[in-house]
Amino acid sequence: MIAISVSGCVRQVAVVDVPPPPALFETTPDIVALAAAVNRTDAIRELSTNSASVDVLSMTAVPKLTANMHLQRDRNFRLKASIPIIMGSGIDLGSNADEFWFEVPEGMTQTLYHANHQQYAAHLDRAILPVDPSWMIDAIGLARLDPDTVLAGPVTRTDGMIEVRNAVSTPAGTYQRVCFIEPTAGYITHLFLYSPRGRLVAKSHATAHQYYESVNSVLPHRVKMELFPSSGPPLAMQLDVASYSVNQLLSGDPQLFAMPATRNRVDLLQMSGIVSSPPGMPASRNPVSGMTGSSSSLAGGPVSGTAGSSAWSQPVTTSAGVPTAYTASGPTGPPLRGIRYE
Repeated sequence: MIAISVSGCVRQVAVVDVPPPPALFETTPDIVALAAAVNRTDAIRELSTNSASVDVLSMTAVPKLTANMHLQRDRNFRLKASIPIIMGSGIDLGSNADEFWFEVPEGMTQTLYHANHQQYAAHLDRAILPVDPSWMIDAIGLARLDPDTVLAGPVTRTDGMIEVRNAVSTPAGTYQRVCFIEPTAGYITHLFLYSPRGRLVAKSHATAHQYYESVNSVLPHRVKMELFPSSGPPLAMQLDVASYSVNQLLSGDPQLFAMPATRNRVDLLQMSGIVSSPPGMPASRNPVSGMTGSSSSLAGGPVSGTAGSSAWSQPVTTSAGVPTAYTASGPTGPPLRGIRYE
């Protein structure tokens, strides 16, 4: 993303206080019951809002942007954020069954960065971005928990949250994902994703959860997401949503999930040196320039490739002890320069 050096008034999105989601558990559930609670969001096939805001936390010069977001399971996603007084200038993040993209302003024009899902996943260890941006679908509250992939847990943490570690198989290797789950209502609050080498590559923190009775599901209305590229500064943004339309898209655009036909475009695989650039195309461009921060000291200790060689070798459900090196109440590791933490 490129820093936008503009300012202006932006509609504020208020997250309304609502009753807490109904309780499901009085004691720590087993993994089957916990997965059933988390996976209630399978009933949500479409999610849409025209009343959101985006705060690009890693770009302190950028004001809050008004936004709309629409998604269809499994990979259709569109988030467009801009400043109302500057039409056509802003951020466009999208994904469909074949490809994903993000479009950002560069000077007086827009530049579109894009890649094919399958090709990008096969080279994720060498890619510019550490995750496919469709990961945002998980981060905003639709992550699933598959008991067959669980390496360890559920474990009750000292802060009362339930923690589960599971394997995520990709063409680039096996990643590990750590979930923090609210202990009584059974919804995910935190996600941490670690590469096959044990490096933290993405995390999210969801709050302001609301219960949607029509689909018996809980959704967050405030989500902070952070990505940690292998080189360059971290990326961080916060999404606030005033209201959702569930299983109905608030858009009649037949091209809603089509990649824009932006003339100035860059293939992310070419940027990573994975495929050769055609004649006349620059060999490398950096879509995360203009940001402040440091990519060092990103995480609390590395995650072992197997549960048996880590602190998870004998997980127990107890309030005693600390099962992991990170906590639910703060970032993993020291705050990064230029990022505003809650």
